Amino acid sequence: MDAEASAHGTSIRGHIVLTALVQNDGRPYSQLALGHALGVDKTTMTALLDKLERSGLVVRTPDPNDRRARIPVVTEAGRELQAKLYDLLKAVEARVLDPLSPDERETLRSLLRKIIPMEHVEGSCM
Repeated sequence: MDAEASAHGTSIRGHIVLTALVQNDGRPYSQLALGHALGVDKTTMTALLDKLERSGLVVRTPDPNDRRARIPVVTEAGRELQAKLYDLLKAVEARVLDPLSPDERETLRSLLRKIIPMEHVEGSCM
């Protein structure tokens, strides 16, 4: 999957950031809040957003409540790429889980939820 993301000018982590921004549509996330929600430190989040911004996938706007803070907003190009990568990720997930029965898939998901903190994960891939 990382090769697919890389072929489209981003990374798995970049896709995760885009997905969080798309799923949070309409509600602004400060860079700090976004990093906290994804379990990413401030320095790493800044580097990820820098790359996404250079690629035209995200823009950062001033926070009207805190002039020191910036609010990342996904662009139309970012939305399109996120949707494309999401579809690719679902296809990879289906291929990997194909040997398992529906009950086995649910057992796997249940076990993963127990060992991985995922309070902000939604949709496919869990």
